Amino acid sequence: MKRLFLLAVAMTIASMSIAAEGKHLSALFSYATFYQSGTGSYVETYLSFDAWNLNFVQSSNGGYQATVEVVITASLGDSMVLAKKYDLASPAIKTPEANRFNFLDMQRFALANGIYDLRIQLRDKNSNDEATVVEQKVPLYYDNKRPALSSVQTMAKVQPTTTPNILSRSGYDMEPYIDDFFPEQIKHIDFYCELYNIHRETRDPYVYAVSYIEVLETGKRLEYTETVKRFERDSAIAIFNTIDIEKLPSGNYNLVVEIRNHDNDIILYKRTPFFRSNPSLESLIDNTPASATFASALVDEAKLNDYIEALAPIANEIERRDIYDIIKRSGLEEKQLFLYRFWMRREPLNADGAWREYKERVDYVNKNFSWPKTKGIQTDRGRVYLQYGAPDYVRDEKNFVSMKKFGSGVTVQNAGNDVLTPHTEQSAKQGQIFYLPYQLWRYNKITGDDANRCFIFWDEFRSGYYKLLHSNAKGEVRDNFWERRLSQMQLEEGVQGEVGDQFEGGY
Repeated sequence: MKRLFLLAVAMTIASMSIAAEGKHLSALFSYATFYQSGTGSYVETYLSFDAWNLNFVQSSNGGYQATVEVVITASLGDSMVLAKKYDLASPAIKTPEANRFNFLDMQRFALANGIYDLRIQLRDKNSNDEATVVEQKVPLYYDNKRPALSSVQTMAKVQPTTTPNILSRSGYDMEPYIDDFFPEQIKHIDFYCELYNIHRETRDPYVYAVSYIEVLETGKRLEYTETVKRFERDSAIAIFNTIDIEKLPSGNYNLVVEIRNHDNDIILYKRTPFFRSNPSLESLIDNTPASATFASALVDEAKLNDYIEALAPIANEIERRDIYDIIKRSGLEEKQLFLYRFWMRREPLNADGAWREYKERVDYVNKNFSWPKTKGIQTDRGRVYLQYGAPDYVRDEKNFVSMKKFGSGVTVQNAGNDVLTPHTEQSAKQGQIFYLPYQLWRYNKITGDDANRCFIFWDEFRSGYYKLLHSNAKGEVRDNFWERRLSQMQLEEGVQGEVGDQFEGGY
């Protein structure tokens, strides 16, 4: 995973410094990890310096040059396994004013597998200031047996190799792009990664690298960015690809690379976060009149309010605040534009299609989960359905009675409609437990979470209204005593009943 840091330290004027007072050393740092058969794991470090923030002094050849002292160390536990100190000289310039450029330093270090504490120390040698230090955890887990993906490294420049050098890979010189910020003038993302030992995982003659961009906050895949490449199964595969981002709106995203087999099963994947700034596209979206959008067909303001409110489960915090603000006001055109812009910022090439797909969810939720005075989109089941989509499995129990056997030391209670009465000891041994109505929903995969996430909804008052009681999905409600509550306190604390078994198994 790429890590980015801004290193900034106030500089004082060295005796021969040409730069003005108040200079700040500014650099971007990132790293990537790879593996080479016969050599082992290695780490690449990247430093990009803003020359105009360094102090240039006159050199012996009559030009001007800046120098940064770099110290890189790596420790494994209490043992230092790497230490390198060197002076990094900038390109020479003819005049001090010609310092509007960046320059790159790249290093490569072979290291055994482990979790390292990487430490980078930088000091402008033409300054009296102390060094800047950044520390970063770096995990390495490569070998010649397990399938693995290297880091996904974005590229600033790619050209055929003429003379092999440290930037050379697979016949090309690849200069890394070490920022996670992609401004408007960058129209595409070039990236490179390596796949190892996939021949040990699958017997398929080919594997497929599926690359796409997803919205960071929601995990929504932008289908129009997807590319697929096929590779022959091998011990090492170099993957280079390009994704067009010219129409990608400003926002936070993940660059995703998945390795899939012939059956389209995901074997490996990596996510690399980045931020896109695209003000021209934002201006185009913001200046489009409501009459020219798909939202102009929605002329029932009350219905439009419902559709806007239904966006809350997939909205970010700022959008969610705006949603609840706008539905309180009147103004059809403003609401049409809000709906249009919401989807244009997610899928600018297919905003209408994305909305229609989501609208189907909304209509389903309102039809199936509404309750008197409560719209389906306002219920727990409705929110989960809108946020994650249709579950892969649903178990619906109205009067479930468990006969799971417990030890003789367990005491349980039998529940009537309103009164709890003790069971006999014999019933306790049999484990006869009466549960309130519940639904178990299982999702085989939720974006950004582990496989097989489950939700338990319960009808606490046997009224037909279900609330979320417990889930093992990230960010969702968790209750350690959920099954005891569902069993009307018949189960003792710490005792797992049959519904608990169902939850663990996802069925």
